[in-house]
Amino acid sequence: MLSRRPARPLRPGSTVAARRIATVSGGSVAVPEERHLVHLQFRRFAGCPVCHLHLRSVVRRHAEIEAAGVREVVVFHSPAEELRRHTADLPFAVVADPGKRLYAEFGVESAPRALLSPRVWGPVVTAVLRGGWEVVRGRERLPAADQAGGRLGLPADFLIGPDGRILAVKYGEHAYDQWPVDELLELASAHRPAADGSPAG
Repeated sequence: MLSRRPARPLRPGSTVAARRIATVSGGSVAVPEERHLVHLQFRRFAGCPVCHLHLRSVVRRHAEIEAAGVREVVVFHSPAEELRRHTADLPFAVVADPGKRLYAEFGVESAPRALLSPRVWGPVVTAVLRGGWEVVRGRERLPAADQAGGRLGLPADFLIGPDGRILAVKYGEHAYDQWPVDELLELASAHRPAADGSPAG
């Protein structure tokens, strides 16, 4: 049974129990994965403009990420039905966690600094402008007005090895504080599994 909240945020060297997680597409994804690194990233709610600003950069470079031996798994705290309206064209696994069980297990929190930090204001303006244009063009949808899980979620990134060991972790300090793709690729290069599936290093 999953722990509701760890005693402290997870750190490199912590171990993640093996499980299969249902995705919004109707399938499931293994975490950890036997022969690949898993980039488990926690976002906010379905249609979140700053989340999609970041995810568009992941989509653009998804082939590079896969070539680096990394599987993307993205968690939102919205219901699957709502998420499918916003993520159908994403080329990686999307997980709905409206009860925030995974958020609690991995120590991912919400706080006012998610949107109050001055460091997030620029990305928020960019995200709203770009997202608004995509809505006008019919390529994206507005998020639901009511977000049961709130709007103050903080992002988090975990790089998980095939043995379930957390190799690297980042708990965001504001809503747009996550690994950029270049940093993810650097981390993947440092921790790429060997051909037999054993972790590097």
